[in-house]
Amino acid sequence: MTLAVRVIPCLDVDRGRVVKGVNFENLVDAGDPVELAARYSEQGADEITFLDVTATVDDRQTTFDLVRETAENVFIPLTVGGGVRSVADVGALLEHGADKISVNSAALQRPSLIDDIAKHFGQQVCVISIDAKRDSSTPSGYGVTTHGGRRSAGVDALEWARESTNRGAGEILLNSIDADGTQEGFDVSMIGDVRAVSSLPLIASGGAGAAHDAVGAVVAGADAVLAASIFHRDKVSIQDVKNALRGAGAVVR
Repeated sequence: MTLAVRVIPCLDVDRGRVVKGVNFENLVDAGDPVELAARYSEQGADEITFLDVTATVDDRQTTFDLVRETAENVFIPLTVGGGVRSVADVGALLEHGADKISVNSAALQRPSLIDDIAKHFGQQVCVISIDAKRDSSTPSGYGVTTHGGRRSAGVDALEWARESTNRGAGEILLNSIDADGTQEGFDVSMIGDVRAVSSLPLIASGGAGAAHDAVGAVVAGADAVLAASIFHRDKVSIQDVKNALRGAGAVVR
């Protein structure tokens, strides 16, 4: 059976507001996260991803009350990330209504966190978020970054995707820092290269500018497409993306 390609709006949240920038910089206000999540749910989004983009930078936890309020207003899977450092953090977010948890910096610092989350809550709960950018100093040419793309983790992105898969992650959220916010299309070569080293469901993020960009990402190997700017600015609707995918022969809900 062919699985449906998921279309996922992303809410990058900073201190209770949705924000958006280019290459993770110059963030501007894009609205209220609860209102946006409810709107996207009504418009046919398959999931919502909620990323607290400054929790790690500010060394604080994700805003639990905001997660709960969002979960109470949407009835599709909710993935939450940002500032997740422990199994206890994961448990608290699940109790507040999250369905899946995205981890990045903490897993890089302590890779066994992936094993621990899978063991305690099941593989399907753990989404490994990889903020990757081109880096000629790494074997694959892709390096992993942290702190919203601000710092190199000194880790090869393809090797990290492979290790995360082996440790029990449930899916990979691949964000191209090079493409983020540019609206010039998904990073299809990066998607293809990660697809080659991992069999996990792969969510493509970074660079969506038009509905048909999703088709390129899926052809390259993505199982889902995630976008923020084009949805927040009403440039493209969720149904526009699904129609483009359907027109290219993909299965969508």
